[in-house]
Parts: sequence; C-alpha cells; structure tokens
Amino acid sequence: MKISLTPVDAPSIRSRPVYAPLEARSASRYVIVADGEGADAVVEMLAKANDRSEILSAAHVMYVPGPNGTDKTSALEGLQASQFFRAPTIPSLLPRLQRVLLDAHMGTQFYLAGTESLIGQAEREIMATGFPHAAIQKEHRGSTLRRVQCVHCKGITENVATDPFKCSHCGLNLFVRDHYSRRIAAFQGVNIDAEDPGKVPESVVRFK
Repeated sequence: MKISLTPVDAPSIRSRPVYAPLEARSASRYVIVADGEGADAVVEMLAKANDRSEILSAAHVMYVPGPNGTDKTSALEGLQASQFFRAPTIPSLLPRLQRVLLDAHMGTQFYLAGTESLIGQAEREIMATGFPHAAIQKEHRGSTLRRVQCVHCKGITENVATDPFKCSHCGLNLFVRDHYSRRIAAFQGVNIDAEDPGKVPESVVRFK
C-alpha cells in the first residue's frame, strides 16, 4: 500500500472543517468557547461589534490554554463578560459546556475559536442538543496539532504533530488522513505499513 503524504495546507476532502472569521450577530444569549490564540479571535470580533456591551452582558465565556502553552486568560477575563470560566484542559471544560447547554434556548449564538480539537469537541456537544449549524461560528487560530482516531483500535491520540505517528493505544504506525468525523471530533489515522510491515516513511512534523 503506497500512501503519499501531503502538506497540511493542501486542498482537502469535503469532510475537512471550514472556518471563517467570527462575526458579531444579534442574539438573546452568547456562548463563547476558546483556547490558546482563539482568545485573539474573540477579542477582535468584539472590538468590531457595534453592540459590544450588550453581547458581553449576555455572554458566557469559557477558555482553556492552548496545547502549545499559550495562555490568554487575562485578555478574556478582562472583557468582563457576564460569566467567565477557565479550565486547565479541554476535557475539564466540556462538563461546564454541557451544563450551560442544558439552559440554552433557541436564539443563542455560539462562538468557537482556537484549535481544531477544541472547536470540534465543543461543536459536537452543541450539535447533540439540536442547535442548528447556522447558530455556530468557528474560527481556527493557533496550533494545528490534531486529535486523531486510530481506525483500527478506535483509540484517540491528542495533539498529534507528526505524520506518520505511532498510535498511543495499539502502537500501529498511522498515516493522518484529512478525513474528519464530526461525530467523534477527530481526524482519521490509518495503518501505513499494513501490506509492508516495517516499511514506514520517515516521520515529519506537519502540525505545530
């Protein structure tokens, strides 16, 4: 099996997430979830908003430092939103988001900004509650490290930087595909030396 590795910015298949700059929109409530440099996207969006104070008075902001160590807590905390929550990791943030979603109603606008791992997992929780896709805005900022599921053992490895890489669960050498699953909020990793065991291309850093 011969698999060619492509640059991270190469044209990708349809399942690949699409992002755009955040835009302030009128809503009854705002849920803002960000990590790492995603804080900058939030600050920039609010700086352009005509109704900045109204948005912040009805906003619940949740933040996690980025996988590369970027921590812009002070920038978001300084916005003085109605509610602000900082979590040390994405897994520790998700229960808070789930509780917020229990009280969310139609008319809520969601802003997700930062890494694909944070955006994907937060979007999965929001979509599970039945909110329309149009209510969710997503802007990628910062690290391109990937959350990858091994299609063989189904284990998920966080913050993958190299391609190919070794599955942290079963140890197989995996090629990181651009195919993305919204259901599990992860890219897919496929065994790269299934037909020629041991013949693995040199691992290169594709995601930082």
